[in-house]
Amino acid sequence: MTSATEKTFFGHPRGLFTLFFTEMWERFSYYGMRVLLVLYMTQYLFLEAQEGKEVWGYNTIKGIIESFYGELSTQALSSQIYGLYTGFIYFTPFFGGLLADRYLGQRRSVYIGGILMCFGHFLMSVESMFFPALLLLVLGNGFFKPNISTQVGGLYAPGDNRRDGAFTIFYMGINLGAILSPLICGTLGEKVGWHWGFGAAGVGMLLSLFIYHFGGKHLPETEHKRSIKEVEKKAHEPLTKDDWRRTWALTFLCMVTIFFWGVYEQQGNTLQLWSTHSTDWNFFGLEIPSTWYQSFNPLVIIIMAPLLDRYWAWRGRANKAPSTVTKMAIGCFLGAIALLVMFFAAQAVGPNKGSVLWLLGSTFLLTMAELYISPIGLSLVTKVSPAKIVSMMMGVWFLATFFGNYVAGYIGMSYETMGKDNFFLLLAGLSLIPAILFLLSHKFLTQSLGKHA
Repeated sequence: MTSATEKTFFGHPRGLFTLFFTEMWERFSYYGMRVLLVLYMTQYLFLEAQEGKEVWGYNTIKGIIESFYGELSTQALSSQIYGLYTGFIYFTPFFGGLLADRYLGQRRSVYIGGILMCFGHFLMSVESMFFPALLLLVLGNGFFKPNISTQVGGLYAPGDNRRDGAFTIFYMGINLGAILSPLICGTLGEKVGWHWGFGAAGVGMLLSLFIYHFGGKHLPETEHKRSIKEVEKKAHEPLTKDDWRRTWALTFLCMVTIFFWGVYEQQGNTLQLWSTHSTDWNFFGLEIPSTWYQSFNPLVIIIMAPLLDRYWAWRGRANKAPSTVTKMAIGCFLGAIALLVMFFAAQAVGPNKGSVLWLLGSTFLLTMAELYISPIGLSLVTKVSPAKIVSMMMGVWFLATFFGNYVAGYIGMSYETMGKDNFFLLLAGLSLIPAILFLLSHKFLTQSLGKHA
């Protein structure tokens, strides 16, 4: 935690900017790989596998999935695997956080996760090793993600009013990496070769590890010096009755977001397919790569996050700021409106290619919805979680995103068969579910979580 004499940068501990750039390059690697994933499966890898090219585990995994859902098209199978992969990316942080809290500590866990992800990204360049590469990425992310996020909160003393602003800055780092990755990895993958795009993602992960290692001197010394025995001793201290009340309320709040994430994660799945097949990307004779679409969401975040943070601070000074629960309900309503835009787009465009403004308008609203949910939720977890299980509770937050990503993949199987207008209308309805649940549970959550909710 920050001492009174510690040097700061723009009013924040220097460790925040170590974590900012560490996460920026890790997210560059993640989104750089994700932007290509569905297109790689549908346009190349699975077509090659169907013609007899060796892709280790393809027939087994395809057989398991089809035993539940029947025979699937290449698009439907790719959507399922996308949903499972991105889902497990958010499932394993629960266990990574638990291991960090009980045995490893946060810094050791980040190193383990980063090394596993480096191997996973570079293994993506070997077509036959596609599924083992995904497995390494999932396991590595489980160690890395919850323990980077909780270290942001660990830079500040309890009650430090800079904490929310720190998470907004940290979130901008995430999205700076997400802006760059489609422009670099997406362009290389689409225009040069799939493996060039995946290789660039691997380079980003290496940069993330280097920054974390050499900037580690700015991170809290208590975590740096803590021994495994000290971690274990803290883990066996019992939770109080108040701790349990906050833990269960926070778990409920996290789980309510599942359907929103199922809608939001269509950006890398069916909305990317819409971008590729139903959007006109020709500007004055120049054909823009369709993967550049995925830079729009983080660009909006970079622009709007500081403005929204200032707006909330202004409302807070007037004692009129909405509660955290209300903000999250507003976000879910915005998500529903965003997908209604795509409903009208599908009706207007039909089987043709339509204006990019439909997609960008919808994504702008969906991004604003994200800003009302994701950084707010991350900050809340570090504020109200009992200190001894804060990494595990960060894992619970990501666990909700796991279920949401699986929902995204499951629903995405209907993209070709349901009718695109009805498909987007279904997504709008799903985003309304958590909005209503947040409003109905507002009193319970604010009482259980205290002034932070």
